Amino acid sequence: MELFILFIIVLVVFILPNVKIVPQAHSYVIERLGSYKETWKNGLHLKLPFVDRIANKVTLKEIVKDFPPQPVITKDNVTMQIDTVVYFQITDAKLFTYGVEYPITAIETLTATTLRNLIGELELDQTLTSRDIINSKMRSILDEATDPWGIKVNRVEVKNIIPPRDIQEAMEKQMRAERERREKILQAEGEKKSSVLIAEGEKESAILRAEAKKESQIRIAEGEAQALLKIKQAEADGIKLLKEAKADEAVLKLKSFETLSNVANGQATKIIVPSDLQNLATFGTVVKEMTKKD
Repeated sequence: MELFILFIIVLVVFILPNVKIVPQAHSYVIERLGSYKETWKNGLHLKLPFVDRIANKVTLKEIVKDFPPQPVITKDNVTMQIDTVVYFQITDAKLFTYGVEYPITAIETLTATTLRNLIGELELDQTLTSRDIINSKMRSILDEATDPWGIKVNRVEVKNIIPPRDIQEAMEKQMRAERERREKILQAEGEKKSSVLIAEGEKESAILRAEAKKESQIRIAEGEAQALLKIKQAEADGIKLLKEAKADEAVLKLKSFETLSNVANGQATKIIVPSDLQNLATFGTVVKEMTKKD
């Protein structure tokens, strides 16, 4: 019974406290008698009591650190406040534990100095429009500098760029002036397009009116020409019929007389008698004789 109690005491005091379970995405750095021994990955592990100790518990997840704004001076001597966000991941727990004292503080300080160096080479306008370039350069520099610490910098983002108040007011005035200029340009372009469309419409309308008038005149001329042709054709047909009927000179003169009578029925006040109708009485006698025979 005493042995069993002793065994329980040994189990509780010496064995159970030295059984460790490392969770997923974590690493434990183990020291033996003050020297680095090994790095535990996830799973069940056992360490020797009073000999081994856990020097550091390291997470392997990606870490996001939002560093406070840092004062920086541009190439044209403008002081701004810039804060950055660094995304990094611990890739080597041993180097992270023994590489640098206070690694997070070291990353923050390195980020601030790197940012000052980069912004010092740029003017204000370049700083405001070159965030992608700044992010890329900072990530490359920080990743290379933190390799001996077992840290990989995945991404760096310039979160805010805060210029001085007077610079902000000047920028706002410039932006308002630029918006007003663009508005006037758009308005002028709209008026120009409207004028062009109106002129094109008037031009097309004038062309259509001219074409319609031209078409009307052509139709009228064609109608008059067709009417004249029909009149001439009728006259030609009449003459042809007279010739085919072998009409003598008296008949022809009688037709001339009928034409003259038709003329007399009009509004004319004078009638000019052709010389061919001087024997009109004779024609009248002939007509009477022909009537008597009927």
